[in-house]
Amino acid sequence: MKEQIQKADGKLGVLLPGLGAVATTMIAGVFSVRKGLSQPIGSLTQMGSIRLGKRTENRYPLIKDFVPLANLNDIVFGGWDVYTDNVYESAMNAKVLESSLLQTIKPELEAIVPMKAVFDKSYVKNLDGKNIKTAATKYDLALEVMNDIENFRDANDCSRVVIVWCGSTEKYIEESAVHQSIESFEEGLRNNDPEIAPSMIYAYAALKLGVPFANGAPNLTCDIPALIQLAKETGTPIGGKDFKTGQTLMKTIVAPGLHARALGVRGWFSTNILGNRDGWVLDDPDNFKTKEVSKLSVLEDIFQPDINPELYGDLYHKVRINYYPPHGDNKESWDNIDIFGWLGYTMQIKINFLCRDSILAAPIVLDLALFMDLAKRANMTGIQEWLSFYFKSPQTAPGLRPEHDIFKQLIKLQNTLRHIMGEDLITHLGLDYYQDLVEAL
Repeated sequence: MKEQIQKADGKLGVLLPGLGAVATTMIAGVFSVRKGLSQPIGSLTQMGSIRLGKRTENRYPLIKDFVPLANLNDIVFGGWDVYTDNVYESAMNAKVLESSLLQTIKPELEAIVPMKAVFDKSYVKNLDGKNIKTAATKYDLALEVMNDIENFRDANDCSRVVIVWCGSTEKYIEESAVHQSIESFEEGLRNNDPEIAPSMIYAYAALKLGVPFANGAPNLTCDIPALIQLAKETGTPIGGKDFKTGQTLMKTIVAPGLHARALGVRGWFSTNILGNRDGWVLDDPDNFKTKEVSKLSVLEDIFQPDINPELYGDLYHKVRINYYPPHGDNKESWDNIDIFGWLGYTMQIKINFLCRDSILAAPIVLDLALFMDLAKRANMTGIQEWLSFYFKSPQTAPGLRPEHDIFKQLIKLQNTLRHIMGEDLITHLGLDYYQDLVEAL
């Protein structure tokens, strides 16, 4: 398979629907890294290493030196937003990065001006931007997005393009008839079906052009039969959904440990305060429900109460997100975990995570862009479950339970990279080391 991977020659266009705090933090970070002003901490593609072969071989190359990823110097950024602010103005408004850092890369950031966005206020009630496309039908809007992609690619001389959704969480919807096939979906586009969300229009446009699409929000988006089918027909990678950053990141680290030790859990209460644009959007109950479904699924899939009823059958899981402007992008989460151990004796765990939402999300966006581009060049079509490591609610094949354990997700990601590069998969069994020793004696 290694020989079949196309080289990462030429420029890679990274297009981002939603040039808010997360996207601008990532873009500014890449420019800063290019100038040698910062380190890409948190990015597996840039700073992560991978073991190859036996432990005794001591082969631990950086991932970026092992697989043929696009170079950071070859990336060109663009995107869409409902507001007209260029990336410098948007980053200053987000107040994630220090203004002194942004000043050093101001010209590069100012040059990135958002294209008009596809927007439907019924899906995000708390936003009210003016930089919005207008067209007779949703199909026409999709054609406009396709034109944007092709014009961007030509104007910037890009050999390849990927799209990572960094827009707001849309209101909660479930699969309906319009989502079941490409034909019904395209008919719905022409008829302005209300069950087709703006994020689906971006995903459809990308897939029609063979452009990989990763969904960083808990929206339904490309997790519907019609777009899964389209991805297969056009040979395009898709993945999602919902960037795994603060509280859920901690859950996917702590919960597998409790499960591994067969410790019981009676209750897990989670609450957050967040003051950025994402927090404002989630202040609407319809939008919060989309996020809530994504966050609630994590513990159930890790603990599997149907298999372990004595330990997790009565688990009570509550999630809350509260909009609190004074904190801005600095999200604070509290978790109270009621656990029990030997003979049923109770214990508690308290977690107070004062995180920076966009600082945690930015390297995820970069990694997804680079890995989705790699998947396209390696002819990996459809759902990229090996990228579940980055998502709260990983998209999987229909009927397949997602894996939420972050350590198992990492093993899957690394083994996928080993597989496409022709290296042996690592099972961590290790018996051969000891068998060799016995034979030597």
